[in-house]
Amino acid sequence: MGRKLGFWLGLLVVVVLIGGGAYWGIQNHDTKGSRRAVPTFYLHGYGASGRSSQSMIAAAQRQKRATKVYTATVSKTGQVTLRGHWPAKVKRPIVQVVFKANQNSNYQTTSHWFKQVLLAVKQRHTFTRYNAVAHSMGNLTLWTAILRYDGQRGLPRVNRVVDIAGHFDGIIGMDDEPNQIKLAKNGRPKPINASYRPLLTLRQKLAKHQVSILNVYGNLDNGSHSDGRVSNASSQSLRYLVAGRARNYREREFHGRSAQHSQLYENPKVDRVINRFLWQ
Repeated sequence: MGRKLGFWLGLLVVVVLIGGGAYWGIQNHDTKGSRRAVPTFYLHGYGASGRSSQSMIAAAQRQKRATKVYTATVSKTGQVTLRGHWPAKVKRPIVQVVFKANQNSNYQTTSHWFKQVLLAVKQRHTFTRYNAVAHSMGNLTLWTAILRYDGQRGLPRVNRVVDIAGHFDGIIGMDDEPNQIKLAKNGRPKPINASYRPLLTLRQKLAKHQVSILNVYGNLDNGSHSDGRVSNASSQSLRYLVAGRARNYREREFHGRSAQHSQLYENPKVDRVINRFLWQ
């Protein structure tokens, strides 16, 4: 009797262990739902931090039921740390990207760091496409990454991009002045600065009809045709790089004091336009 009891107890333990193992395997395995989800990455600008994207992320969560799943912090040596949790049921995941070396304007370096962020998130969740929202210098990091890495084996492809206050062809007080840049009918800027020139190859390398782009910029309406830091022409020069390649491209100009360079990402009107574009 004792032997029989021991046998059945032992069998019960084995069944529980097997069942438990199967359960945890299902819980830890990426589901089809999460594979279909398209994460949106928020990149800040020069000298900024996660605070610059907090308001936009909060608006996305409030207006479109998006969910911030990770904060991806990149150390000064390029090491990526993910903090947070991405439940499989989340349909509109958000990843906030924070660069500790937030004054590094070497876009070859920062674009490589963004690639590492994509890989770090992809190690936890399988996704094939991603969206991105970038402010100021984050735009150059993002587009350099797209130029260098998009379509590489093992990496997701860009799906939708929101550019905010992008200084593609110069920054006022550094390599641009108000009303200096002139745009041709096709959007080609004159003069072309050192940051813009490497991006010209996007016209050939960007996969055709792959990405939808929303280009947001601010006009203080003070005669400078700028947001105080970036001229509207510098921001609009993106059109020449992606014309005929993007699935669709649109621009939105905002006016007044709330359209200042560092106020654009705090502007509720900008939030609404961005969120409609990302999650129509």
